[in-house]
Order: sequence, then C-alpha cells, then structure tokens
Amino acid sequence: MIGARVFCIPTATLERSSSSSIFFFFPKISTRPVSRLSTTVAMSTTSKSQEELDSIFKQKRVVRSTVRKSLKAMNPSLRTQQDDAIQNTVLEAPWFKSCRRLCAYISCKSLNEVDTSRILSKILQHPDSNTMGAKKLYVPWVEDKKSNMRMLHISHMDDLIANSMNILEPALVDALGNEREDVLQADEPIDLFILPGLAFDRCGRRLGRGGGYYDTFLKRYEDRAKDKGWSNPLMIALSYSPQILEDGGIPVTPNDVMIDALVTPSGVVPITPRAIERM
Repeated sequence: MIGARVFCIPTATLERSSSSSIFFFFPKISTRPVSRLSTTVAMSTTSKSQEELDSIFKQKRVVRSTVRKSLKAMNPSLRTQQDDAIQNTVLEAPWFKSCRRLCAYISCKSLNEVDTSRILSKILQHPDSNTMGAKKLYVPWVEDKKSNMRMLHISHMDDLIANSMNILEPALVDALGNEREDVLQADEPIDLFILPGLAFDRCGRRLGRGGGYYDTFLKRYEDRAKDKGWSNPLMIALSYSPQILEDGGIPVTPNDVMIDALVTPSGVVPITPRAIERM
C-alpha cells in the first residue's frame, strides 16, 4: 500500500457485502497521495508549500472544534447505545477473534472516546498468552510532549494507573518490578491495531486530536515491521456517528496515517482491499 492512492467505497454501499463496487477517490482538500502507514513524503520547503500546510492545519483545527461540539452534545443514552453496538461488533468479528497480538487504546470518558472497556476485559480474561484463544495486549503510554508514545504489554486491568491528566496508562514495571515489554522490541508482529480518533471518513482518513502521537508511533512500527519482514497490522478505528464526516471532509497531510476499516454503530465499513477481503 506504500504510495498508493486511497480507495473509497460509495456511501450507498458502505455497509453491504465486499462485492460492492470500488472507485478511486481524489481528495478535495489535498491532492497528494496518502497511504496507510505511509512512508513520510518529502515536501517542498518553498513558502507556497508551507502556506499550503498552514492552511491544512487551520482546516484541521476548524474540523476538530466542530466535532468536539457534536460529541459534547450527544445524548448520554445514545452514546451508551452506540458504545454497546460498536463493542459488540468488534467482539463478534472474525478478525478480532482470530488475532493473537494487538494494540488498543484505553478509552477516556472525558475525551468522549468510544468505550473500549468491554473489549479490553474480554482480551484480559486469559492473561496467559499460551492459553487457547488468548491475546497479547499492548496499550499506550505517553513518553513526552513531543509526540512520542510507546505501546506496553499488560495482563490485567490492575496494571493501569491514572496519569497527571487522569488518563489510564500502564505502569512502567509489573508487580514483580520487571519492565513491561515494548511492542517495538517484541519478537512477533502485531495482528490488529484498534485506533481512537476525533473524526473519520469512509475513505480511510483519520483526524486525531493534534498531538501526532499515533501517526508518529505507527511510522516507527512500520519501520520495524519492514526491517523484520512483517506484514502491517489491520488498522481499525472506532467511531460514534457524529464523528463520521463526508468523504473529503477531513484535511490531510502526507504524514497522516490511513485506516483499513471503520467500526460504526451500524456495522463495519471496510475501506482497503485487504479489509474488504477479511470483512
């Protein structure tokens, strides 16, 4: 997928079978090719290019503000219904059941993120990774304010502690005082990555909260996977209905990571060819 243009499924057929027609979509805001887990694209240092980037970043801020207001205005009962529907879809999906090693975010209520508590609890029912059906889970730990983040292995919900922003993160050492395994130092590849985000479209664009943590981390993981000869993980994002924007409604830069599929309250939206094959 490196350097490939974005595939887009027509809105009318988004949640039907994988036999739905596919067409190429050319972004309305940025015409540069954007790939899933793409290598950083070298950009011109001319003032015009910088002006273009500044314009895109400004558009991103506007979209973030709009979506935050929509999320804040969501009816609590509707939010609960959508949380349940999204988590049920994930837990019942063959691609989730078959995965053995995954990275997933820990949902934060104050950020209005789609709840992942049931998904994490299901994974951690079998902390022994050698148990039939067990999964090895890595979760985020923010390293600094420069977009650096690690994914550390946990075996129990008790492994999590609240950071200074009251967001749950893994303690750096386990109960025995041993350092937790970092996924970037693991000997085996990740099968699945469950991503948060602020806004998405059905062509695979994802808008984060502006910190660049996930884009930076995923580029580092891509480099490691390439060195090891591993396939990249299936990239799945979870989204409430107000977070899904019209195709082309999310401004992008060459550094933005694309997703393979979107899990919505009404089902899965496969986006890339390999997601369509598996879903």
